[in-house]
Amino acid sequence: MAYPMYEVDWSVLPPEQNRRFNPAFNIATIKQVVNEAIERVRMPTPTRLRDLIRQIRAARTAAEERSVVNKECAYIRSTFREEDSVWRCRNIAKLLYIHMLGYPAHFGQLECLKLIASPRFTDKRVGYLGAMLLLDERQDVHLLITNCLKNDLNSNTQFVVGLALCTLGAIASPEMARDLASEVERLIKSPNAYIKKKAALCAFRIIRRVPDLMEMFLPATRSLLTEKNHGVLITGVTLITEMCENSPDTLNHFKKIVPNLVRILKNLILAGYSPEHDVSGVSDPFLQVKILRLLRILGKNDAEASEAMNDILAQVATNTETSKNVGNTILYETVLSIMDIKSESSLRVLAINILGRFLLNNDKNIRYVALNTLLRTVHVDTSAVQRHRTTILECLKDPDVSIRRRAMELSFALVNGQNIRSMMKELLTFLERSDAEFKAHCSSAMVLAAERYAPSNKWHLDTLFRVFLKAGNYLRDDTVSSTIQIVSSAPMERQAYASMRLWTALERSAVSGDATEKQPLVQVAAWTIGEYGDLLVSEASNAISMVDEDGVDDFTRPSEEYVIDIYQKLLWSTQLSITTKEYLLLSLAKLSTRFTTQPSQDKIRVIIDTFGSHIHIELQQRGVELSQLYRQHAHLRPALLERMPALEAPGPTGREDDSEPGHISPTSLPGSPTRPVPDQDALLDLIIGSESLTNGDVEHTPAQAAPTNNNTSSNDILDLLSGLDLSSPAPAPAPAVSIANNNAPPPAASLLLDGLFSAHQPEQIPQDLPSVLALDKNGLRISLGVQRAAGGDAALTMRAANSTGSTLTDFLFQAAVPRTFRLDMMSPSATVLPPQGEITQVLKINNPTRSALRLRIRVSYNVDGNPVLEQAEVNNFPADLFN
Repeated sequence: MAYPMYEVDWSVLPPEQNRRFNPAFNIATIKQVVNEAIERVRMPTPTRLRDLIRQIRAARTAAEERSVVNKECAYIRSTFREEDSVWRCRNIAKLLYIHMLGYPAHFGQLECLKLIASPRFTDKRVGYLGAMLLLDERQDVHLLITNCLKNDLNSNTQFVVGLALCTLGAIASPEMARDLASEVERLIKSPNAYIKKKAALCAFRIIRRVPDLMEMFLPATRSLLTEKNHGVLITGVTLITEMCENSPDTLNHFKKIVPNLVRILKNLILAGYSPEHDVSGVSDPFLQVKILRLLRILGKNDAEASEAMNDILAQVATNTETSKNVGNTILYETVLSIMDIKSESSLRVLAINILGRFLLNNDKNIRYVALNTLLRTVHVDTSAVQRHRTTILECLKDPDVSIRRRAMELSFALVNGQNIRSMMKELLTFLERSDAEFKAHCSSAMVLAAERYAPSNKWHLDTLFRVFLKAGNYLRDDTVSSTIQIVSSAPMERQAYASMRLWTALERSAVSGDATEKQPLVQVAAWTIGEYGDLLVSEASNAISMVDEDGVDDFTRPSEEYVIDIYQKLLWSTQLSITTKEYLLLSLAKLSTRFTTQPSQDKIRVIIDTFGSHIHIELQQRGVELSQLYRQHAHLRPALLERMPALEAPGPTGREDDSEPGHISPTSLPGSPTRPVPDQDALLDLIIGSESLTNGDVEHTPAQAAPTNNNTSSNDILDLLSGLDLSSPAPAPAPAVSIANNNAPPPAASLLLDGLFSAHQPEQIPQDLPSVLALDKNGLRISLGVQRAAGGDAALTMRAANSTGSTLTDFLFQAAVPRTFRLDMMSPSATVLPPQGEITQVLKINNPTRSALRLRIRVSYNVDGNPVLEQAEVNNFPADLFN
């Protein structure tokens, strides 16, 4: 009677436990158990993973390690040849560790697929891990895993589904993502929070790989923000952030969720203690950071969304604890959000004050982050950052090199006309004690800042000389030339002051023996003393005040002989570079025309003659040439070595480091005058600019015209000279492109340029002819008087009138015409255009095709030392001009 009850009790068990009532199944199971036992007896037990790790770590040399790895790999390969290996999971785990050490493990890819297909969870876990490490979309094997993934995504076990989602997110190719995206979208709607957050992260990776699938996940994604589970919330916010960053349309779609995000963030701030989410007294800082980043994206350039976030951002900024790193992280994200959205000014001040508190933190990482953020946001509210200038300058003394670098860049960004004096004092102190890697950039930025904000010419010169003293040989080469240009363009009183101040520095360097460490200073001093040496030794300069910006007057007027002695000491030095000695040698030669006593002249001549046999060829050549100015060409020496005119300011240099944070470029200032390009570049621009005039304007080309190529402007330049006969003074044929300017050629080139320029005087043109207005800008009016000439030609009289109160110097008028025309320009009446004055110039135009005239003009001049460039096109000439 007990047997039926026994049978009934066991019949309700799962099939795998109800085997005793299935004789066939029972026999198969017994055979499998026996075979596994025989295999374990026949094959030795493989090394466990922990034992393999101990063996590898115990290896003393790389060769010994390779030996252990190769031996184990050989054993693993042999086990893979068995059909049903009971140790496959252990062997794959060891193989993955070997792969992590950098050894090849590709031969285990198919075994990973076998483990994934296994019904056991432990096998699947190792198999999926191996697939993520050993497979990618470049491997064809990964296509075989798609079906396994689809099956596991429909599993009833949440952990198996999680494994499949993690693997899909890690190795999904575009094709695999398209095949399984619908499964992921279905799992996002799952009621299981564990599966939902895994599916959201998998969708995040799929969207990053295939942005076109974004629309599929939009409906399910918004529902994630209504979940109570924080893990689901974090993954939902992460997924929405990725969508908003990749699609402007999606960004506009999700701007409606700003109130929901604000409500979630407010609940986190006001929530009480929750042991599940509390980190150092802050409720779920990870979720807060994610929400703040999403708010920053949604509120950028959107006033309405920004208005909805202002209050909650202010609450986060004021209520977050700053004693722990967790709170500082949230405050940092809050600051970034405030500075990126259209926030209120008071909120921006609060954000910058938070960064100011970060600068006082003992943690170096927090100070660096604060400086880096201030550097990026200083343009938003400069006045608020200026309040922390003292703290920023203190960071220049920090022992950490990264903090000093960011503090230096931020300091230069804070320099303006009001604080230039105090900032330069601090930066000069920093420059003096800074490392070599800082000196080049710091000195260049100081030179540019001084040039831009100098309150006076004297202060500018004093600052430049201090920079030269403290930066030494780390100054860039262009700083020397720019300083020389500033000295040359200064008034005579400042030139005398510069020569005296530089003499004091040069004398100290020569006496102390550190001139080799300050060669840029020696070069500038040599040039200045050579040009204005007479002002240095003249008693007439006693009236010039030598008190510097610090109130110190340490200048002692030297004698001519003493100046030459210092020069001789420097020239005899074996440590100075050849370039510096070239400066000194030429400066000494110039002093021969500045000094008046005969002993000085004789001493200079002896020193120069010595260099006639110098070992360096450049110095030897200079010595020989300068010696000739004392012998055969003595009468030319005063004229050749006279004082140079003021040098023109250099144009933009285009250096790469001009774009570095904190780097100040005077040429980038608004309203800076445009520097005219050189004459050759101007001609090239005229040719290129007139391409539209030369292509398709006429239907045919005269038979006598030279063949042309319309492809490049360089061919146009060649065509310009192609018709010239260099052996005969006969006029050249009509060139393919007619270009002319008002630079008169030298007499020796009159034959070569005959036909382009004419030396004879233009014929008088009546003044009452109709004129065409070519340019009327900034007080300069240029008109073109028109007259028909014999043979169907035309003559234009350019009249430039100046209605401003300034004199226009270096006036240059250039013109270009289409290919079928020929243009001859006579010499202008003058190159200086005074106020209410006029310059005239005659242009002769030959037009064989009788087509309409189109003229492109370019005018360049200097006004009050600033170069100006204007360009225009004139096409309103009378239609019957050539009829």
